[in-house]
Amino acid sequence: MKINSGLFICAIAVSLLLQGCGAGGDKKQDKKQLDGFVTGTANFSADDSFSPIVNEELFVFKGIFRDANPVIAYKPETGVISDLLNDKTRVAILSRTLDTMETGVLKRRELVPDVNKFAIDAVALIVNQASNDTTISVNEIKQMLRGEAKTNKSIVFDNPNSSLVRYLKALAGTTEFKQKNIYALSSNKEVIKYVSTHTDAIGITGFSWLNDPDQDYAAAVEKVKIMGVKDQSSKTAPKEYFKPSQTTLVEQSYPLSRSLYIIDCTGRKGLGAGFASFLASERGQRIILKSGLLPDSLPPREINIVH
Repeated sequence: MKINSGLFICAIAVSLLLQGCGAGGDKKQDKKQLDGFVTGTANFSADDSFSPIVNEELFVFKGIFRDANPVIAYKPETGVISDLLNDKTRVAILSRTLDTMETGVLKRRELVPDVNKFAIDAVALIVNQASNDTTISVNEIKQMLRGEAKTNKSIVFDNPNSSLVRYLKALAGTTEFKQKNIYALSSNKEVIKYVSTHTDAIGITGFSWLNDPDQDYAAAVEKVKIMGVKDQSSKTAPKEYFKPSQTTLVEQSYPLSRSLYIIDCTGRKGLGAGFASFLASERGQRIILKSGLLPDSLPPREINIVH
């Protein structure tokens, strides 16, 4: 569902008109009124790896639409999927689409997922500012994750049930990490804080956590640096190292990235559809652009030429 700003505004107008027409109806029906496109309350579940950017979008969305109240529960990816399949929520924000089994479960309940991609995040590797390590290759990452590399470095990531761990397992081609030097902490913040005080650690975290950090871990971000990554299998630059940025994500030269999706299984134009439309709108995409992540569709630049 690609929605531009004009269609987004039209959808809001129609939604508000329909709600206004029903204002004089049966009071019992009013009490049971469902959330609207930009009104009411609805429960969402979101991957906690992406809480910085989702919170930014939510803050602006609620500031514009004062009657809209999406309540977002942040959880590891497995918890978000569980909520969706067990009908605890019908709107989810994830870094992957649903697989055949998950889609089948929803369709048997007549809940057809409406999946919309809205951003691309990079998977960043960080080390302590005092570390001599500044670069690494994708092959070296795979070997370290599989326990095939001789190294005294410890690898830390957020938690065992996160989307990042699933991503890393798929990258390494393994179903579990058995090595003693690989640790799961509790969150991306804890990964950054750990690396900021350990010179022998490599942290793996979402790039969104390193841009405009909150005060409770901003000092830790100042004490880490991002590694350059080389992908020997690249057809364009197999010998070059790249750091995550919007440019390297656009050019697909940075090899470690993942997409963000909002999945709406409500089957109607409620608050899930409204928030998804906002994310896809020019304003929603500009918020992503300013955050350092890559928008799914780059907003146009307006240039005023003075004669």
